[in-house]
Formats: sequence, C-alpha cells, structure tokens
Amino acid sequence: MTELQVVRAGTVPYEEAWARQRELHAARVAGEGPDTLLLLEHPSVYTAGRRTEPHERPVDGTPVVDVDRGGKITWHGPGQLVGYPIVALPDPVDVVAHVRRLEDALMQVCADLGVDTQRVDGRSGVWLAADAPGPGSRFRPERKIAAIGVRVARGVTMHGFALNCDPDLAAFGAIVPCGIADAGVTSLTAELGRDVPVAEVIDAVEAAVRRVLTLATAV
Repeated sequence: MTELQVVRAGTVPYEEAWARQRELHAARVAGEGPDTLLLLEHPSVYTAGRRTEPHERPVDGTPVVDVDRGGKITWHGPGQLVGYPIVALPDPVDVVAHVRRLEDALMQVCADLGVDTQRVDGRSGVWLAADAPGPGSRFRPERKIAAIGVRVARGVTMHGFALNCDPDLAAFGAIVPCGIADAGVTSLTAELGRDVPVAEVIDAVEAAVRRVLTLATAV
C-alpha cells in the first residue's frame, strides 16, 4: 500500500462521489495515484447493490441509485459518516479480509465511545446484540450501526462503509435495509442517548481505518 491519502470532502452528492471513486480507482490501478480514503456525508439517497430484490426497494417509489458494489439496498444521508477506501489489496486478494478489517476499525471506534458491538454470522457490518428479554423492558432485535459494501476490481477496492452517527433513522423505514427484514438499524446517538455528530467521530474513524489498512500491508 502507498501512503494513505485522506480526503475529508464534506457533503457530496452520491453520484458525484461515485464518479470520484471511479477516477481514483482508475488512477490507482494504473499506478498513477495513491491509496485514498474519502470521508464524507451524502444528501439523502437510497443506493442498491447488485443483490437487491424488487420488494426491498422503497414502497413509495422513491428513486434509487443502482451501484456496482456488493450487498443490497441502504440509505445514505446527513448524520452518517461514509468512508470509501480506494486501496490496492495485498496478494493474494482477500475481499472478506478487507471487509473484516473495516469492521474491526468501526467496532473499535464504537467501543471507545462506550457502545458494545459485534459481528453477526452471515451478515456484514457492525451490529448491536438483541436486548435480553426482561419484565417491563422494550425488546429490540439485533440492530446495525454500520453498513459495509465493497467492490474489488483489478486488486483495488471501491465503495466502503457507512457509520450511523446522528442520522434520521426514519429514512430506513421505507426500505428493507441491506435486505434484512428481521433486524433493526440504530445510531450512536440512539445508543448513547446524546447527540453524536459526525464531527465528533471523524478523527477516530480516520485513525482506526488508517491503522487497519496499514497493518494489512505490513507483513
């Protein structure tokens, strides 16, 4: 891996950011650009990966951007920190290991904030466990706090992760998030009971992702 260049781009329309990803990917494949991490927010948008089923799309006909990443449909919008690592993976290319590294980074960020997260077998992303049943308590199922969907072409990654900091979670109600009907979606704000803006976590996310990507190529 080359020295990781981090670009904090602010709020960027999804299709503009997708075009920028493709430019960076082409340059990295050609050996003409560095490994890059884009950190940004999007205006409200639904994006659908290649495995999205028709019934998982918005029930009200809201437009959806179809993209070439793995995974299914999700929402991006204000209050959600999105990261797109455009990096060359070490040989032999291991896409699952790349996803696990991103999960590790985000789980560490959540832990440092006091949110206990985990992986769920067969499902990518970062999750909170279902609540233990108890008298008088409101049961919450497993719920996702960070989504991950990637593509690797010619050994270089695209797309990445989305960490729910302080978004309007109602936006997820119009879809079947990530194609998973029996689980919920949450945010740092919802779990900690206080506002957790993107600005509070972006430094920690940058440091954690830089660490795991650097370690991946240090052997």
